[in-house]
Amino acid sequence: MNRRDLLKAGFAAGAIGAAPRLASAEVNFSPVPKGWRTFALTTRVEPTFATRAWIPLPTFAAEDWQRPGATTWTGNAKAAAKVRDPKYGAEMLQVEWAADQQNSMIEVTTQVQAQNRAVRIGQASVPPLGEEERKLNLMATALLPVDGLVKETAEGIVRGKTADADKARALYEWVVENTFRNAATKGCGIGDVSWMLRTGNLNGKCADLNALYVAMARSVGVPARDVYGIRVVPSEFGYKSLGAGSEVVTKAQHCRAEVWLEGSGWTPADPADVRKVVLEEPPTNLAITDLKVAAARKTLFGAWEGNWLAFNVAHDVQLPGGKEPPLPFLMYPQAEDKGGAVDPLDPDAFKYKITVRELTG
Repeated sequence: MNRRDLLKAGFAAGAIGAAPRLASAEVNFSPVPKGWRTFALTTRVEPTFATRAWIPLPTFAAEDWQRPGATTWTGNAKAAAKVRDPKYGAEMLQVEWAADQQNSMIEVTTQVQAQNRAVRIGQASVPPLGEEERKLNLMATALLPVDGLVKETAEGIVRGKTADADKARALYEWVVENTFRNAATKGCGIGDVSWMLRTGNLNGKCADLNALYVAMARSVGVPARDVYGIRVVPSEFGYKSLGAGSEVVTKAQHCRAEVWLEGSGWTPADPADVRKVVLEEPPTNLAITDLKVAAARKTLFGAWEGNWLAFNVAHDVQLPGGKEPPLPFLMYPQAEDKGGAVDPLDPDAFKYKITVRELTG
C-alpha cells in the first residue's frame, strides 16, 4: 500500500462498517468478569556471560482485572532489588552478579490475580482522567509520533466523528481492515509507527499493530496506551491463537491496547489479536468474514480474557544502571555483558525461561 492509497483508505474509513453481529450460538467469544484466578509467573535467568539483568514484573494494578501480589526471588546474585521506572511506574527486578561468579542464576516469582474484563462503553460512572495522566497518554514517544502522517491519516479515518468512543471504534476498525500480522516479524515487533505509515508496510505483530492504533488515537486527542504483558493459559473460548499452549510461556509475550473513554474509563482494544486470529487460528489464513474472526473483531473492542498478565504501560525505558539507549518498551528480560546488550529475543542463548502455574485453593 503506497502513501496515496493509505490516505484514501483513511478518508474512506467512515464507510467501513463494524464487524457483523453474530448470534452467540454461532461463535461464543464473550469474556465477562466471573471470578479471579491466581497465577504464579516465574522467570529463571542463567546467563552465561552477562553480569547484569533486568526482569519485568507483572505488577501492573487495575482494580477490575489485575491484582498483583508478592514477588520473591532466589539465586546467587551479589545484588538484586525491585526498581521502578520513574515516568510510567514499570517495575522490574534489577540484578547484578560478581564478575567471577560461576553458574550465575536468579529465579523470580510473582503471584498475580487476573480475571476477564468487559466494558459497557459509555454506560459506567467513572471519575475523569487526571490531567497529568491524560497528558502522558496523549504525548508522542520515540516510535509513536502524534503529528505529521500519523495525524493526517487518523484525521481522515475519524472525519465527521466528534465523540471519542466513535473515533476509537473507527480507528480500531481501520487497523483491523488495513493491517496484517507478519509471521516473519521477530518477537512482537518494535512499533515504529512512522516507518509503517511512511512506507505503507502495515504489517508486523502486536507491538507494531497496536502501537499504530495507540499513536493514531493520541494524534486525534483520545488518550491511549500500550499494555505489555504475557499470555499464561489457554483461551476458555477455544481460540488456540489467543492463549498459551503450555506452562512454558517464554515466548508468549503479547501487547494489548487501551483507550480512555468518558463513561467507560480505560477501555480494552486489541486489533492486533484480530489479525492474529486471521493468520493463526486453525485452519489458518482465515477470511476476514470468517465467523471466528468476526467474533474476535466484535469482542476485542471492549473486552479481553483474563488469561494474560500485564507487566506495564511504559515506553522509552532507560534501564537503571544500564549502558544501552532506552528500550522502546519493556516486555522481555534484558541483560548486558561486557560487549553490551544480550539479545532478549534469543532466550536459549540468553538462558532464560518463563513458566506459569495456576494456583487453586
